[in-house]
Amino acid sequence: MTAFNGAPIVVGVDGSDRGLAAVEAAAAEAALRHRPLHIVHALVWVPAGVSTSLPVHRFSYEQGEKFVTEAVALAARCAPQVAVTCEVVPGGPAIVLLDASRRASLLVIGDRSLNNGLAELVIDPVALRLATHGTCPVLVIRGDARADGPVVVGVDGSPDSVEALAFAAEEADLRGAEMVALHAWDRANHTELNDNLPMTSEFWSDGDEERRVLAESLAGLAEKYPDLRISRQVRHGSARRLLGDWSRSAQLVVVGTRGHRGLTSVVLGSVGRHLVHHAACPTAVVRHRG
Repeated sequence: MTAFNGAPIVVGVDGSDRGLAAVEAAAAEAALRHRPLHIVHALVWVPAGVSTSLPVHRFSYEQGEKFVTEAVALAARCAPQVAVTCEVVPGGPAIVLLDASRRASLLVIGDRSLNNGLAELVIDPVALRLATHGTCPVLVIRGDARADGPVVVGVDGSPDSVEALAFAAEEADLRGAEMVALHAWDRANHTELNDNLPMTSEFWSDGDEERRVLAESLAGLAEKYPDLRISRQVRHGSARRLLGDWSRSAQLVVVGTRGHRGLTSVVLGSVGRHLVHHAACPTAVVRHRG
């Protein structure tokens, strides 16, 4: 997180209840991290560079102003000590928020997947694009955060996983929560956290190599966060299923954008994609900044 020291936490709002839930979460994060909060609304129907004073666009702009004013008031109630700014920006939400992520320490959004009560029928393309391409960590607010639950992070030793672990450790320490570091491996279909590791002799190991990867990833965290409770979990099975199961009792799940193949700028890994749209609690997606 050092690359973003002093940068604000940014939250996108659209006037929906999910957007307001994102504001509450973002205000709480800003208070924890002693950062300012910046609230952004994207004017979907107003192209970038077009004047918002034109009659045809004035209503959209006034609605956007109403949304951010409501969000500012909510943030002030949730975290009165946090400095709050806001803006209404012409353009699509993904483009506007991707640009905002370049100047943010954390980007917070509400999940907008369509749900039939059983499973998402239509995934949220904005959340998917932001989680894939966001410059800073992206926190997707969905499900129910268990206030007394752990912060759970998927670990596979990849650069993105290292960044995710650093984010999760800091977050758990700030929240006073336990951190569960999970390394998943699956002999049946080789579904690791990144879904891309080549099949080697380690594929048939008894878990020793997996425990080594986890131990190396966690090295130094106890010294940096002496009060942090860390639970080490090496489990056989699908990372998507195991992290999804943990999300039912966690306050936050954290994953990297991708694993070892270096495709972070192209597509979000299957584990991250699954959690962004199906996790039972808020999910943070973190990319390697190298």
